[in-house]
Amino acid sequence: MYEEYLELVEGEGGEHELVLFALSTCGWCRKARNFLDENKLPYRYVYVDLLEGDAQKEVFEEVKRRNPRKTFPTLVVDGEEVIAGFNEDKYREALL
Repeated sequence: MYEEYLELVEGEGGEHELVLFALSTCGWCRKARNFLDENKLPYRYVYVDLLEGDAQKEVFEEVKRRNPRKTFPTLVVDGEEVIAGFNEDKYREALL
């Protein structure tokens, strides 16, 4: 399962389970992480481009399943809602 590749970022609160699929070189992904960090939200993330071989393929398939456009960042909220791309208003509405 792709969960084994996720890194945990501790937060102070947050009532949602958040998983962020990102690219290490993506400016929008950096903005997404900064938003989560600044708001002290706990989340798990993975940089898909830093994985190799089967691990990368497995995680990318999960991104494609949740976000058919395959854009980054892809934020999954509570295992159901997906926010594709970084949109601060959508993040605020869903998370704060």
